[in-house]
Amino acid sequence: MPAPLLHIETTPTLPATADVVVIGGGIVGAFAAYYLARRGIRVALLEKGRIGAEQSSRNWGWCRQQNRDARELPMATASLALWERLAAEIGEDAGFRRCGLLYLSNNEVEIAGWARWRDFARGAGVTTYMLSADEANEHGKATGQRWKGGVFSPSDGTADPSRAAPVVALGILKAGGSVHQMCAARGIETEAGRVSAVVTEAGTIRTGTVVLSAGAWASSFCRQLGIRFPQASVRSSILSLAPGPSGLPDALHTAEVSVTRRGDGGHTLAISGRGSLDPTPQQLRFAREFVPMFARRWRSLAPGTLQAWRAGHETLARWRLDAPTPMERNRILDPSPNQRLIQETYRRACQLLPALQNVPVAASWAGYIDSTPDGVPAIGEVEGLPGFILAAGFSGHGFGIGPGAGHLIADLVTGAPPLVDPIPYRPERFEASAWGKVAEF
Repeated sequence: MPAPLLHIETTPTLPATADVVVIGGGIVGAFAAYYLARRGIRVALLEKGRIGAEQSSRNWGWCRQQNRDARELPMATASLALWERLAAEIGEDAGFRRCGLLYLSNNEVEIAGWARWRDFARGAGVTTYMLSADEANEHGKATGQRWKGGVFSPSDGTADPSRAAPVVALGILKAGGSVHQMCAARGIETEAGRVSAVVTEAGTIRTGTVVLSAGAWASSFCRQLGIRFPQASVRSSILSLAPGPSGLPDALHTAEVSVTRRGDGGHTLAISGRGSLDPTPQQLRFAREFVPMFARRWRSLAPGTLQAWRAGHETLARWRLDAPTPMERNRILDPSPNQRLIQETYRRACQLLPALQNVPVAASWAGYIDSTPDGVPAIGEVEGLPGFILAAGFSGHGFGIGPGAGHLIADLVTGAPPLVDPIPYRPERFEASAWGKVAEF
């Protein structure tokens, strides 16, 4: 895989029983298992490939409150505090830094939208600063351009996508949990109408509680259980530059391109919102639910290819528990990036920050961002199947709010007071219409 990723060794033997089994070793699943293990819960984390190998290592690494939808803002704020104490808890660095996030613009409508969000965020206790033209030009002096305004969120920051999920998995092991890579969960068994076991390719684990944090695979897995979970994925393309000049903003967003400094001194480049829409059977099935989402964002999406159809993560097929599944045939979703978009991103970045012009491209990659119809994740026990907790559809926001989501899941499992109000994330909301409720940011 072209995206960098820390490799860790994990538990070689599958347990016969567990209090909780977490399916999916991305950032959300890892944090859920971590906070469960820290409470003394016997937890097993299953990952069909490598910990953090899909979208959790393929994102920008931003951990932000700025411009969060109102439903996600409390979780974003809580997550920043959790990110900040993670290294001390585990004894390993996930690369988190409160470096602040800088937004610059020459679009007065966009600036006015940021000002409205600032006014809303004040009521939620979030500090963010609107920048005048002079202030924006001072913050953005590395661009060599003039700006009408901007916004700076000093308490926001970034973490390292290449390290975060594996480091959290090390924390699970230190807390007494088990972590199993290259071990696909094929399905779930029930007794008396509730969860009783997880069937994996390596054997069966008896358990009364399962957390499904399977990212882009979640809906097809739910389908095996007769659960309807509307989900669609967009292929996002991104690139990284080799270590280069210092003195650039740590994390900068503009309408043209966004640039993030990585821990090794290199930079990650992307165009916000741009992606390729690869058709799949599942996407066609849920097309009606996603009309409001795509109507709002169609200008940023381009027709894709058939690689997602072939990948199998959005299949409508049913599979058996005693034979290899699509997850075993495709251990890591590693789609090809849109090379035209990669080239455009690099050109825009060099134009925005001239100091990058002679810095070589280190790598480029793509990933599937799974979304719900309203752009807000589904977190909670699924009605009709006690013991089955869904945590998916993070809509490109999962990395930053991963700690808060994992903590909330642990709260729901153990009956502890929830970190944040769980109501906005209830999976059953998709039984009603989500039209007109698409996340603003």
